[in-house]
Amino acid sequence: MKPIQIYKKLLLEFGPQLWWPVTEKGEFAPTYRERKRLSESQRFEICIGAILTQNTDWKNVMKALGNLSRAGMLSCPKIAGSPQEEIAQLVKPSGYFNQKAKKLVFFSQYLKKNYSCSVKKLFKKPIPELRAELLSLHGIGNETADDIILYAAEKPSFVVDVYTTRFLGRFFGKGKLSYVEAKSFFESQLPQNTQLFNEFHALLVEHGKRFCRKKPNCAHCFLKASCPFPNT
Repeated sequence: MKPIQIYKKLLLEFGPQLWWPVTEKGEFAPTYRERKRLSESQRFEICIGAILTQNTDWKNVMKALGNLSRAGMLSCPKIAGSPQEEIAQLVKPSGYFNQKAKKLVFFSQYLKKNYSCSVKKLFKKPIPELRAELLSLHGIGNETADDIILYAAEKPSFVVDVYTTRFLGRFFGKGKLSYVEAKSFFESQLPQNTQLFNEFHALLVEHGKRFCRKKPNCAHCFLKASCPFPNT
């Protein structure tokens, strides 16, 4: 079964995942809903969320984002101009809060210095140039960079995470691929479409949580007839 066929089956089973959740004006927590357009502040929020979600569950990130929002700190100028210690206390629910606060302040100060706090200006760059620049920044690795490019910049750059890697290993026997190799596997077999990449990544996460867990639930998986893993 090809990746595009898997995508269609996942979408039929789970429906649209409505990623990335962001905070609406007048609210204080991210929500999942269909959006035709992201505001500048929502794009920045996605960048912050992509950093905060490193090594933690999204529910913890939502608490941290809620703290920043209620404190009036969920903006580039505010984070860039705040002491790291103050940011650390607000993002404490996300874990590794001192390290993450340092990353958030650095990213915001970089954005302020080089792009006048406008992520839209940063996102005007072509994907290879944008990705290289993000990877050069403190605290941003492959997955975080691709999260930012795909969900905040809305450009087609496939995201690889633990769920994607696990699925690749079990369904395609490609569990030993590097991050870049796994990313290339999907991108080479799919149309270069932002919404497709967005939805497929989110669907793989949902499938990984329900069925393709660390301890797999193959018996109830709707893909088991096409997957070699249950028979290994």
